[in-house]
Amino acid sequence: MPRHLPGLLLLLWPLLLLPPPPAAPSPMARPGLRRLGTRGPGGSPGRRGPAPAAPASVPYSGTGQPGGARGAGVCKSRPLDLVFIIDSSRSVRPLQFTKVKTFVSKIIDTLDIGPMDTRVAVVNYASTVKIEFHLQTHSDKQSLKRAVARITPLSTGTMSGLAIQTAMDEAFTVEAGARGPSSNIPKVAIIVTDGRPQDQVNEVAARARASGIELYAVGVDRADMESLKMMASEPLDEHVFYVETYGVIEKLSSRFQETFCALDPCALGTHQCQHVCISDGEGRHHCECSQGYSLNADKKTCSAIDKCALNTHGCEHICVNDRTGSYHCECYEGYTLNEDRKTCSAQDQCALGTHGCQHICVNDRAGSHHCECYEGYTLNEDKKTCSVLNQCALGSHGCQHICVYDGNASYHCDCDTGYTLNEDKKTCSAIEEARRLISTEDACACEATLAFQDKVNSYLQRLNSKLDDILEKLQANEYGQVHR
Repeated sequence: MPRHLPGLLLLLWPLLLLPPPPAAPSPMARPGLRRLGTRGPGGSPGRRGPAPAAPASVPYSGTGQPGGARGAGVCKSRPLDLVFIIDSSRSVRPLQFTKVKTFVSKIIDTLDIGPMDTRVAVVNYASTVKIEFHLQTHSDKQSLKRAVARITPLSTGTMSGLAIQTAMDEAFTVEAGARGPSSNIPKVAIIVTDGRPQDQVNEVAARARASGIELYAVGVDRADMESLKMMASEPLDEHVFYVETYGVIEKLSSRFQETFCALDPCALGTHQCQHVCISDGEGRHHCECSQGYSLNADKKTCSAIDKCALNTHGCEHICVNDRTGSYHCECYEGYTLNEDRKTCSAQDQCALGTHGCQHICVNDRAGSHHCECYEGYTLNEDKKTCSVLNQCALGSHGCQHICVYDGNASYHCDCDTGYTLNEDKKTCSAIEEARRLISTEDACACEATLAFQDKVNSYLQRLNSKLDDILEKLQANEYGQVHR
């Protein structure tokens, strides 16, 4: 009798149940047959007897989930030489054949693929047989799954016996990538078919089993149950599966994941690690601790080393570890620590004088602030300092009479009516008209004197009016700065 996988002893994996079949017994239901959605007499594939519950005292599993989480990924598959033998005869419609390829890919997803782990080959058959790729062809999951996706159906006929013989003679050979007897790597074949074999499968399947190949038979729809049992290894209830449609065949992938799973103390919950169990393969493991803890000398329990990492510190903003294993709380910029030494309140940086603004500090909400500039200045890229924008508005232009802003931070000086700009481009002198008035009229005559005085008074009034306007603007500017 062929040697069975140690993975068949795994006790933890739950069955993936579908709705139960109709109450009326199916004509295809027979002893020794596993139907998807029902529990066979021997329990789930790969285990015998009831599965014990994980110890309640274990806080973490190998996956880092509380309570010893179970499901996909908690066990490491044993290395296998695995060959899929898939029926692609005309009775398998294109959409159904796609379902078969999805089923194969999902099983590949559950395995550890690699030269030192599981190797996979695919044999495609109908009336002829084609080896799609050998065990040594692909060494990673992605290339394997791409190769599976490229497989196309063959033709009519269901030569199951020929397919098994080809797998035995050509796929399970050292030349094709199979590992020799000294490696103790199990050889496993999964045959998927929906019809009755058109050749003799009994003898060839017996030879395959005798050579050490473990055979699983998956029947779909009109598959002949007796032929499935003839092909499969013992015990039949762990090696024969049946689904009524291709639409649910991919559900069987979880059964095979369970079957090919190696015994793992982390998955079984027998590791005694206080925090995290790490599987090292071949049934070995080691313990690690959650962040903020260190492993004790017993290599199983943990002690806290980082109270901030535990999130029990109560700091509203920032927790800072101290050397002594204690901690203290700090606040974000713009906040100050309250008397309880844990919570924070927004502070007024403008009032504290720590804002760094060259001109004006403006408080925003949540303890932040921004800088602004006086009129005639613009805020620089550093968002703190200011550059002159309008020197006329600043009153630092040096013009004796009138400053005219030219834009782009430039300006020029001008003079009031009756005056002309001197060579220094800032000061003004009375124009020659006034001088002519003095020279052409009799300065001693009363009329000439009165005319001259009227002219001067007129000029002074206009000058005072302009000075008043400038003064009002300066006062308005100072008022705006005070009330910002």
